Amino acid sequence: MSKKIVIGNWKMNPASLKEAEKLFTETVKMLSDVKKTEVVICSPFLYLEKLKKISKKISLGAQNIFWEEVGAYTGEVSGDMVYNIGAKYVILGHSERRNFFGGGENNEIVNKKIKSAIKSGLIPIICVGENVRDENHEYLNFVKKQIEECFNGISKNSISKIIIAYEPVWAIGKGAYPATPEEFREMNIFIRKILSDKFGLSNIEGVRIIYGGSVDEKNALDFIIEGKADGFLPGRASLNPKKFSKIVKICETLNK
Repeated sequence: MSKKIVIGNWKMNPASLKEAEKLFTETVKMLSDVKKTEVVICSPFLYLEKLKKISKKISLGAQNIFWEEVGAYTGEVSGDMVYNIGAKYVILGHSERRNFFGGGENNEIVNKKIKSAIKSGLIPIICVGENVRDENHEYLNFVKKQIEECFNGISKNSISKIIIAYEPVWAIGKGAYPATPEEFREMNIFIRKILSDKFGLSNIEGVRIIYGGSVDEKNALDFIIEGKADGFLPGRASLNPKKFSKIVKICETLNK
C-alpha cells in the first residue's frame, strides 16, 4: 500500500505572507522527524512561491485551477502556472466551490480540471461527498454520480495518480460533526467498487482514499484503524501546527 498522506487545506488563510511564513515554518519544525508519511500544504496561490523556498520536506498544493492553459480568463490560474511555481498537488471539486459560489462547480467542470491537472503534471485531490445522509440511501447514488461524471474520460493509466477525499458536506464547518469511522469505511468500500467497475481492480490498487470533514487529532486514529483511511484532508486543524502535527504523527506510527 502507498504511504499515508495528510493534506492541509488552509483555505483563504492566513491574511498576510508574514503569517503564512510563520505558520509554515512552525509546521515544518514540528514535523522534522516525520519520514514515512507524505505531508502537503495547500495554501492560497500567492504564498506558494515563497513557501517553496522555506522547505522541501513538505510538498505544496493549490486549492483550485482553471482548465484552460492560457487565455482571456480574468482572475483564473492554470495548472501549468501552479506546477511551474513549484506545487505538486491541487484540490479540485471541494464542496465550498461546488455549493457556495452562486450555484457552484458541477461535475463536468471538475472533470475538465482533473484532465488539465494531469496534463500539467499535478496530482489531483478530488473531493466528493453528499449534502445529507438520507434514510433511503440516495446519498450513495449522489456520490456514485459525482465519481462517474468527474472521472469521465480519465485514462486507466492516470487513475492511480489521483487521490480521492471523501468529505461529506454535512460534516464541514465550525460546529459540524464528523462522519463516524464506520460511515467512512462504508464509503471507502463503495468508492473503490465504483472505481473498480470503471477502471479495473488492478488499475486502482494505488488509489488513496482519504477523509476530510471536521477531522482532528482526536478522531484521526479511529479513521485509520476502523475506517481504513489512507490519510486526511484537514481544514481548520491545518491552521494549528500542534494539532496538524499530531494528525500527521498518528499516521506516521501506523505507516508500515
